Amino acid sequence: MQSKKKQPARTGAKKRAPAKMWGGRFAEKTAAAVEAFTASIHYDARLYRHDIAGSRAHARMLARQGLITASERDQILKGLTAIEREIAAGTFVFRRELEDIHMNIEKSLAERIGPAGEKLHTARSRNDQVALDVRLYLREECGRLIELVTELRKAFVVLARRYRKTVMPGYTHLQRAQPVLVAHHMLAYYEMFGRDRERLTDCLKRINVMPLGAAALAGTGLPIDREFVAKELGFPAVTANSMDTVGDRDFIVEFVAAAGLIQVHLSRLSEELVLWTTEEFAFVKLADSFCTGSSIMPQKKNPDIPELVRGKTGRVVGHLMGLLILLKGLPLTYNRDLQEDKEPLFDTVDTVSQSVAIITALLSNLTFNEARLSAGMGGGYMTATDLADYLVRKNIPFRQAHAIVGRTVAYAIEKGKELSALSLKELRRFAPEIDEDVFEVLTVAGSVGSRNSTGGTGTRQVAAAIRRAEKALGITG
Repeated sequence: MQSKKKQPARTGAKKRAPAKMWGGRFAEKTAAAVEAFTASIHYDARLYRHDIAGSRAHARMLARQGLITASERDQILKGLTAIEREIAAGTFVFRRELEDIHMNIEKSLAERIGPAGEKLHTARSRNDQVALDVRLYLREECGRLIELVTELRKAFVVLARRYRKTVMPGYTHLQRAQPVLVAHHMLAYYEMFGRDRERLTDCLKRINVMPLGAAALAGTGLPIDREFVAKELGFPAVTANSMDTVGDRDFIVEFVAAAGLIQVHLSRLSEELVLWTTEEFAFVKLADSFCTGSSIMPQKKNPDIPELVRGKTGRVVGHLMGLLILLKGLPLTYNRDLQEDKEPLFDTVDTVSQSVAIITALLSNLTFNEARLSAGMGGGYMTATDLADYLVRKNIPFRQAHAIVGRTVAYAIEKGKELSALSLKELRRFAPEIDEDVFEVLTVAGSVGSRNSTGGTGTRQVAAAIRRAEKALGITG
């Protein structure tokens, strides 16, 4: 029980300005400019649920270890619940002079419940407290982003199934190269974002380690139970070195790098969508609800969503560079510089999550212009490689076959004909081994159908790939 006996005045004490919660050794009040410059509450308030969750687990551990009483624990838990409700309802008053989310909650708790609230910070520091909050937050957001990426992959598989028989030009150097199935193109993004999902899942392993108990940098001499707190908060392990724990932000960098790759992949897709919606390509149509118009040109239908996603990529990549530079010159352990990790992290989470979600919705309302895709198969001599493969099957070395087909294409260009429009006589001018069966491989259908090497655009390969993707994602019907 708390004694109500008045404590004697401490010797040597002198009147001081109203102190911060850390201000026992300071004689002067913090300058207003310093308070404004050092405050982080305007952005780290979003960590309130995670901060309170950590405090609850910490309070239970303190009581279990006999560092506070059961009654004090219950008062703390009740007070934290009231604070959480007020913050969620928007009625809690955040005070900038208290600097951050940790001090705002702790001060409010002490004002509500008295001395029991002042015991909550026993055996912990803001250094390990913020590390815990960020890990709890990022564990949650990383899991949510994994789900969003999964939904994006489903959208590609749905399009692949819908357009599994549709052929489009495949490009290298943005020049028409070879015929491919639309489904094959969509499944390329399915694979790409699959690797992104794997990176997030792997990153989550290093996020999901419990840091509380490292205290300021050296651990604590009080009899805490870190494993108990880890179990309370659902962490499978605790960090192994207290100095590394409070100075570590590489788990944030790793997440932002993985998220940055997602954004870069979205940007590549966005670039294709911008190209494909032009009159010059006209390969796809975006739903009106995902486009905007011009303030002066009434005929315009602009692909603003992919353009903005492409533009936001620079922001996310910039955050990654900023975090790397933030860390590069820091000695161990905690330095106030690390306060600057949260805004780039928060903006990365928001930007990438929103971008994935909006592109998923856009793809669900996208249609391919099959007539235009078919017309786009003319020109470019896209079956030239098929002719070279044909000659290889006639026992002509590939390099010779390549040269033969190059001369044949030059002749076709001169005559203004497609390869398939050349007569057998014309083709034999370049290779007498060519026979009537050559025309089977010079068609678009013949070209696509022949490419059944593993991972190729051949009809059988793509059908099997769609089935595997649907099974992996649990898509039925």
